[in-house]
Amino acid sequence: MIKTIKNIWHIEDLRKRILFTLFVLFIYRIGTFVPVPGVDKSVLTAADSAGADLFGLLNTFSGGALMQFSIFALGITPYITASIIVQLLSMDVIPKLSEWAKQGEHGKKKSAQLTRYGTIILGIIQAFAMSIGFNRMYGTEMIPNATFTKYLLIAIVLTAGTAFLMWLGEQITEKGIGNGISILIFAGIVANIPTYIRTTAQSSFIQENQVFMNSLKTIILALVIVLIVVGIIYIQQAIRKIPVQYAKRVVGNKMYGGQNTHIPLKINASGVIPVIFAISLLQFPVIIANFWSTQRWADWVIQNLSQDKPLGMVLYVIMIIGFTFFYTFVQMNPQQMADNMKKNGGYIPGIRPGKGTEKYLTRVLSRLTMTGAIFLAVISLIPIFLGSLAGLPKSVQIGGTALLIVIGVALDTMKQIESQLIKRHYKGFINK
Repeated sequence: MIKTIKNIWHIEDLRKRILFTLFVLFIYRIGTFVPVPGVDKSVLTAADSAGADLFGLLNTFSGGALMQFSIFALGITPYITASIIVQLLSMDVIPKLSEWAKQGEHGKKKSAQLTRYGTIILGIIQAFAMSIGFNRMYGTEMIPNATFTKYLLIAIVLTAGTAFLMWLGEQITEKGIGNGISILIFAGIVANIPTYIRTTAQSSFIQENQVFMNSLKTIILALVIVLIVVGIIYIQQAIRKIPVQYAKRVVGNKMYGGQNTHIPLKINASGVIPVIFAISLLQFPVIIANFWSTQRWADWVIQNLSQDKPLGMVLYVIMIIGFTFFYTFVQMNPQQMADNMKKNGGYIPGIRPGKGTEKYLTRVLSRLTMTGAIFLAVISLIPIFLGSLAGLPKSVQIGGTALLIVIGVALDTMKQIESQLIKRHYKGFINK
């Protein structure tokens, strides 16, 4: 491990990418503490001290910026929502978007540009709703002498903050290491780990004059976390190898093919993206309802659509499974894979090329994806059940989903570093 870390710093390009990523994260953390003009932050501080739930995981995603009501208070949520909408519309809903999806890199650039426009539009809408809602939520005016002009200024600042975060994420993807948006969410969650620990220590989970019981609870909690981490790593790394054989063919004076290889199909090919999508959509109506908490319909939404409520859990699981299938088949199209194999003279032993290969790959991928989707749902719900039984505060229960995201992003980033090392003939983290 130590030798591998040394090797990273010997490679100039990799060293620059890691330092650039760290520099961007430093800028991101500074921005979470830059206040929005015209806002009395003491109102939110008082509400937090009184035990108000400031939207749980969305506050975690933003690295605590939502509670601070800083320029990054919206976080990257509008971008995630816009990405979901664009990808859903690309599934043969809007012909033009479907055409872009088949144009390779050029089509991806067009879709990315549309996602950026959608992010700005959603950001403006959410920023207006957030500023008006927060101002009404706690009885005391968070925005003194609020006028339309003040709301507009705050909405523009919050939207600009989200646009800047989107740009930072794209810069990390292009010039740094890992998926930029996931890295920003990762950084926000890691920054809140001390808060999780402090909240647990101050909760009823830790009781006065109960040294033995507190030690036993802490050990059990640590073991559960270790088991969850091991399970996540095991499933994230698990693959099924589909054997592929290429027939020999002569092109000019050269012979091609005649080799055996395999297609690695991951059990969880979509990573942690489905969890991020699901929690973003599930939390959206709860956020809106919190702004009108005195209304009967709003109370119903808050009480029933939270993650720790039966209806909220069911919707959460359905969304995770749905997004896992959706994202996996967007990334790995069985029809396209079968066509590419047929064009290059490849076939799966015992399976007819073309339509037969497509059906076989679809069947195998569906089974693997269902296993991965159920795993994601179980891992997301276990901390909520255990947290309720152990009396852990709600923010720590939500931390189970955050743990899943942190490990998934860390593994994906590690694999990118690993590939860079192997490409330059260095031993990586996994290779011995």
